Amino acid sequence: MRVLIISDTHRRDDRFLELIKRVKPIDMLIHCGDSEGSEDLYLEYAGCPVEIVSGNNDFFTDLPREKEFQLGKYKVWLTHGHNYYVSMGNSMLKEEAQARGVDIVMYGHTHKPVIDMERDITAINPGSLSFPRQEGRRPSYILMELDKDGQAHYHLNYL
Repeated sequence: MRVLIISDTHRRDDRFLELIKRVKPIDMLIHCGDSEGSEDLYLEYAGCPVEIVSGNNDFFTDLPREKEFQLGKYKVWLTHGHNYYVSMGNSMLKEEAQARGVDIVMYGHTHKPVIDMERDITAINPGSLSFPRQEGRRPSYILMELDKDGQAHYHLNYL
């Protein structure tokens, strides 16, 4: 199973369209918020199930603020992260993830990619396709693959 994880596209969809051509086929698309109204585009071009939440810049949307769902053997919590002060680090987010009993928390907001794997919780932030803030400022995304045994593998990639 191949899962494309993106965030903080801020309605700059040209990079998403370029990316989806590059990585297809995928089995799921996950967007960690701040799509700013491009949800229909993701649904149309992904060609698979899409999980998406609202971010702090998604003002006029019916998207949920958070979601929990099953991905293979993993329980996933999807949130933009701004309500958990992720700009100051992800420790509060991971504490909440542990309290919720999830295996993986996926978030955005910082525009900086993170793959933080601890024993009990994995915290994933794909960065931003539109306005990256990490050193080098390259648009980033994560491909998550579940192998034949159901184990998750994460690959941070850049456009």
